[in-house]
Amino acid sequence: MLTIRPETEQDYDDIYNVVKEAFRTAAHTNGDEQNLVTRLRASPAYIPELSLIARKDQVICGHIMFTEISINSIPELILAPLSVLPKYQKQGIGTALVSEGHRIARKLGYGFSVLVGHADYYPRFGYRPAYEFGLSSSIEVPSECFMVLNLQGNERKLNGILTYPDVFFPKK
Repeated sequence: MLTIRPETEQDYDDIYNVVKEAFRTAAHTNGDEQNLVTRLRASPAYIPELSLIARKDQVICGHIMFTEISINSIPELILAPLSVLPKYQKQGIGTALVSEGHRIARKLGYGFSVLVGHADYYPRFGYRPAYEFGLSSSIEVPSECFMVLNLQGNERKLNGILTYPDVFFPKK
């Protein structure tokens, strides 16, 4: 049975390992996702209700984190990262984590969720190219991978440039 709940401090070590293993062989990664999760938890952008774990077979097998960003001085969300252990992929766990995160985000009153992700995966959740919302990125990302979901279903546009908080790109 799959259960989804907010992470707790007792989950942190397991989540670190889940994120690390989930991205271990991914070609599109710099290998820092597990450390990004740790940095985001320590930042003002952290939203405990939107950092979720999935458990199956008594194992933490997936994790998703939405954190707060500002677009045109309005608090919105960025989804980063979504992680599912390789052995549990293609079992609907990622879908369940994304859907539950969106449900909670709507309840909390957020208007938009932004991400840089797979152009063949996230559109199934309603994510569309960011340029359709008038949003561009302050970093170079493929336009088909830079996406936005209007969580409230209204016609509001973003019209701006997403500037990522320093926590996403620490100084070396």
